[in-house]
Amino acid sequence: YLGLTLRVLGPGTPAMGPGKAELIERIGKTGSISAAARAMGMSYRRAWQLVEALNASFKEPVVTTSIGGERGGGARVTPYGRRLAARFRAMEDKASAAIAADLKRYRRHLR
Repeated sequence: YLGLTLRVLGPGTPAMGPGKAELIERIGKTGSISAAARAMGMSYRRAWQLVEALNASFKEPVVTTSIGGERGGGARVTPYGRRLAARFRAMEDKASAAIAADLKRYRRHLR
């Protein structure tokens, strides 16, 4: 497989890349940072660091968390976070489509 990896750079740090987009999507599906991290083969600590980086990079919260309670804590992707991840995936698709022919020609040079 030969493909494209897109990263959107913010001031001093990558604001969004495929890993952060996947983390947002998995948190959205599971309601849990730890479950999302497990599914990605990532430590809980690293997932928390990425969530903090996401929330620090954007003008609005991407993921919100709650602690304790009867059912334990949890995490929720905000509507803003869902839109960011969807826009990132759309940009990935657009960029990949734009260079598909180039990638096909480039692939011929690989072993």
